[in-house]
Amino acid sequence: MALPLYLVDAFTARPFAGNPAGVCLLSSPLPDDVMQNVAMEMHQAETAFLLPENDGWRLRWFTPEVEVDLCGHATLASAHVLFEQGLVPPGTAARFHTKSGLLTAEHAGASIVLDFPATPAEEFAPLGDALRALSISPVYSGKTRFDLFYEVATEAEVRALKPDYGLLDQVPYRGVIVTARADAGSSHDFVSRFFAPECGVPEDPVTGSAHCALGPYWQGKLGKADLVGYQASPRGGTVLVSCHGERVRLAGSAVTVVRGELLLPS
Repeated sequence: MALPLYLVDAFTARPFAGNPAGVCLLSSPLPDDVMQNVAMEMHQAETAFLLPENDGWRLRWFTPEVEVDLCGHATLASAHVLFEQGLVPPGTAARFHTKSGLLTAEHAGASIVLDFPATPAEEFAPLGDALRALSISPVYSGKTRFDLFYEVATEAEVRALKPDYGLLDQVPYRGVIVTARADAGSSHDFVSRFFAPECGVPEDPVTGSAHCALGPYWQGKLGKADLVGYQASPRGGTVLVSCHGERVRLAGSAVTVVRGELLLPS
């Protein structure tokens, strides 16, 4: 059995930047263990599996180690493949049925805009293991539906982070978001990084789902609903964020870098 398989760099307009994701187009369901093994073989932060369903697509996301409930960059990559391959008609939104409810994606010029649920942070006492692993003294400590959330004082602190991944792996959350206001004069409103060693992803290059929390947080601090975030990983990537109450719109570009086939025993 041969299935279409793509590698897409998301939240970037050029190859070899942003966040790479695998995208596999299914014609019938695959067992969970097979999808997990494919994700392990792809060895990307996430591999997305798309199966036609009703008026859209059933979308599931797997890291090399676990299935996750929400992933932004692999959803962007999935929408990019569907649009690029003509599987969603021009001018029509792609509809994804997921563990986090209905998600949509539509073209807006050269970008793709995702409609996601907001996952705002709430105050939460800092965890000692996380602080020691990151060597930070946060000015704000919180948690979201999925992750720990820390603001530090400067952009330089975010960029300089060198976590102890062994210690961070002991933190019982999907991941840890670290953010700061961007330097004065920057084209970005805030910067961030995201670490998820417990899911097999030491540092995620550009994390759409983290911006479902970053957007509402910085909206509250900066007093603006439309924001530009930069994830300051080694690959780096820009996420345009627009906050609308319980929903967040995330915009970015994507580039296909590999097209091929997944060969499975029949």
